[in-house]
Amino acid sequence: MFLQTIYLFISGTEIAFILFIILLVFGADKVPEIARGLGKGMRQLKDATNDIKSEITKSAEKQGIDVDITKDVREEIDKVKEDVEEVTGPIKRRR
Repeated sequence: MFLQTIYLFISGTEIAFILFIILLVFGADKVPEIARGLGKGMRQLKDATNDIKSEITKSAEKQGIDVDITKDVREEIDKVKEDVEEVTGPIKRRR
């Protein structure tokens, strides 16, 4: 059986080529500044999304809405697992 794993849909060679082009376009002194700026921007975006999530959660709790959806999802998954095990129990394959 042939198994293939794809990470980010691009290979290491393509990443190296992109980094080489960036180095040629911006120069060696500007690359760290650009990386720092991208890092700060990504951090601000992450903080903003976390703030929005917490605000939504607080609002939902104030309104009495159940925000713990993971518990409900876990219960449904367990029910499906039990059903599958009930059907496949006698026909499981040995490994």
